[in-house]
Amino acid sequence: AVSYHFAKFVWVLDLERNRAATLAARDSLSRAHALLDPSAERIEASFGATALPANLRLPAAVERPPLVLLIPGLDSTKEEFFTLERFFLERGMATLSMDGPGQGEAGFQLTVRPDYEVAVAAVLDSLAGREDVDGDRVGAVGVSMGGYYAPRAAAFEPRIKALAAISGPYDMSASWEALPSLTREALQHHTGSGSEAEARERAAELSLAGVAERIEQPALIITGKRDRVIPWRDTRRIATEARHAEWVLFEGGTHVCNNLACRYRPLVSDWMAERLGALM
Repeated sequence: AVSYHFAKFVWVLDLERNRAATLAARDSLSRAHALLDPSAERIEASFGATALPANLRLPAAVERPPLVLLIPGLDSTKEEFFTLERFFLERGMATLSMDGPGQGEAGFQLTVRPDYEVAVAAVLDSLAGREDVDGDRVGAVGVSMGGYYAPRAAAFEPRIKALAAISGPYDMSASWEALPSLTREALQHHTGSGSEAEARERAAELSLAGVAERIEQPALIITGKRDRVIPWRDTRRIATEARHAEWVLFEGGTHVCNNLACRYRPLVSDWMAERLGALM
């Protein structure tokens, strides 16, 4: 599933082949989920005329566990979170990995939108009334552009009680020229823009100016000093303006600290478990 996903990651030259690889990743992981413990339940949250798909996984032998919403980045998808989910599950938390507007399957019908909180609200609404997760203990974790989406959602969605953002942009347009060309092309596609100039305008709408200061929840903001996609100083602005934020900079970390996953993933999952009162 991960191989299919990264085969078309930030690659929009042939949309038919991109779509085929996206569906192959989805189907591969679905088949794997049927064999795994814990397995996964596919959730389809109503969202206007379409639906937002997500994978819900529950930890073993935990009654009404807290829930951690895993939010992808620009061209990330729920299938990318399989390894990350394990860290939360092992600490007694349920995980809900979602595709939002412009992401994965949802990207077939929907383009990127700045107000990601509406997608988060729809996904959380789809779990309302369930007894197997605790809707009063919800955390959100976002990576890359998801590190913008998670703080943005927390600022407007009170059901989120804690958030962690890894390598998120404060302003997606702030370092436009320095973005990798494939990232700019993917952003143009996923925002439905007709030109790079329009894509840059849409990117400027992905800003936490006037928003980060509204975040009341505890927040963990992480990035790497060697991040060549989102400059670490841009990510630090989120921590500076959010009211109750902790800031962690890994000196040797690259984008999303993927080269230091063994350090940042336990940090995030332990921190989230403490904030949500999970069984460690």
